[in-house]
Amino acid sequence: MTVTSELVDRNRLLQRFVEYVQIDSAADPNSHQYPSSAGQRTLGKLLLQQLHQMGVSDAEQDENGLVWATIPSNVEGTCPAVLFNAHLDTSPEAPGANVCPRVIEAYPGGDIELEYDGARITTEHCPELANLIGKTLIVTDGRTLLGGDDKAGLATIMELATCLVAHPDIKHGPVRILFTCDEEIGHGTQKIQLDKIAAYVGYTLDGGGIGDIDEETFSADLAIVRFTGKNIHPSIGKNRMINAVRAAGLFVALLPTHHLSPESTDNRDGFLHPYDLHGGVGEANLQLILRDFETSKLVEYRQMLVDLALEVESRIPGLRIDVETQRQYRNMADGLKRLPLAVELAEQAYAKRGIPSRRSIIRGGTDGAMLTEMGLPMPNLSVGQFNIHSVLEFACLDHMVSATEVLIELVQLWERNRT
Repeated sequence: MTVTSELVDRNRLLQRFVEYVQIDSAADPNSHQYPSSAGQRTLGKLLLQQLHQMGVSDAEQDENGLVWATIPSNVEGTCPAVLFNAHLDTSPEAPGANVCPRVIEAYPGGDIELEYDGARITTEHCPELANLIGKTLIVTDGRTLLGGDDKAGLATIMELATCLVAHPDIKHGPVRILFTCDEEIGHGTQKIQLDKIAAYVGYTLDGGGIGDIDEETFSADLAIVRFTGKNIHPSIGKNRMINAVRAAGLFVALLPTHHLSPESTDNRDGFLHPYDLHGGVGEANLQLILRDFETSKLVEYRQMLVDLALEVESRIPGLRIDVETQRQYRNMADGLKRLPLAVELAEQAYAKRGIPSRRSIIRGGTDGAMLTEMGLPMPNLSVGQFNIHSVLEFACLDHMVSATEVLIELVQLWERNRT
């Protein structure tokens, strides 16, 4: 079937997106619960209700807050099952409560003034705006995240499901849906069993702009550096106090800044990024993320931290520093080599919609990277997110509409490429 614009209801898609972003579902990195925040369960429950309302009878929210659903095949014979994934949580790096979305119809160009304290999205710092003139944009008031990462993905997949249920003339094999929790804090696949997914191939909808097919991600580790000093009343601290806060500050100051930092790298460059520091005189803890497209580099980065710890210990007698690293995810490129067709059919789907596509890299990770490592090839597709993890975040409705149309093409292409 030829996909037409009439299949996708842009107003319905917009209304859902606006509804989703007003639910605070920010992940909590300090929580010991799964999911880490109650808002993720609240949002998942809403999605579950909407799936049931559209006629997806097997939709469920499991005990871990994950939302699962299947749109059954409507053709005879065996077809590969295709999974589509987005995550329920938003980043904890900026406020996520009391989001006040504002819709800008037919964006005229230029800087976008937000409502709060002179905040603005500028063309200087967001050159992508030049390609969005005339599009419908959704922005915040400048105080919070929007949540387009990844509620643009949620809304797009929900619109896909609505279209497939309402139009049985769109021929497709089994379409699996999975909405995950805590992706932003590295736990998106923690409660997933691959056999329950029961899919041949998958796609995450968690990317910026339109037309990007992310086939490679960073490999990632978390580093935790613990500084153990000695606390004593400062009035008698001479030759007795060992200040862990001062030691942590020295450690951070000695990290590379003109290279191997997010502020100084792009493209395929890796980095070490200190992002959380807390503690007191007796003990302080520093967290860093280690990122590179070459997994072997992560070993080098860890050794750099160990060497730096020895240097700081030598400058502050009596101080102890412990460096621990935790594996997070690995570059999806190796896993995608098992199924080149996953990317090739995505390219064909974009071409059928007349949208130029690009094979690209993502300087981050997705649930798809982890699922690819687990054995399910899963590239990441664009869905209209911009300025993510920032109070200047915005999303493009037109890109979400186009992404939905691409997914409709994609499920038909997989139906025609039976295994």
